[in-house]
Amino acid sequence: MAQTPGQRLKETVQEEGAKLRAVPEREAAARPGGGEGWSRKQELGHLIDSATNNRMRFIVAVLNRNFTGPTYDGRGWVELGGYADAPWADLVELWVRSNDALARVIERIPNERLSAHCKVGDADPVSLEFLIDDYLLHMQHHLDHILGRERQTAYPGSLREELTTQSKAPDA
Repeated sequence: MAQTPGQRLKETVQEEGAKLRAVPEREAAARPGGGEGWSRKQELGHLIDSATNNRMRFIVAVLNRNFTGPTYDGRGWVELGGYADAPWADLVELWVRSNDALARVIERIPNERLSAHCKVGDADPVSLEFLIDDYLLHMQHHLDHILGRERQTAYPGSLREELTTQSKAPDA
């Protein structure tokens, strides 16, 4: 039997959380390329923000049978979150706890609510099920990068780009 998205998220958090805890503070704080791009701390902070934003989207979509809301300014959130200055162990724990809470939400979504229309920013509406799958793919893509994996989960771009691409796909 295939895993549900909630089960997949719980398993990912358990497995990847242990690997994240093993990253030394010094490595987590370093910026690749001598200062360009986010450090691992900032990238994990981005995932914390993603969990926060998506938890709200998922809950509103279930309770209201739809969601309409803004995209989010990833750079702004990461900067205001101060992740570069936070201890790595604290960030890992916050990421684990945020995703544990999100997994509980996902597990409680009734199947009939997975088709709820969700409109993020100016993109065309997609289903709640799509948003959940998109979240899991986005998260794994960033975890692969943070953990320095040679093979990284393909993620075509930002949520907005993915929503636009999906909305233009022919009906199957």
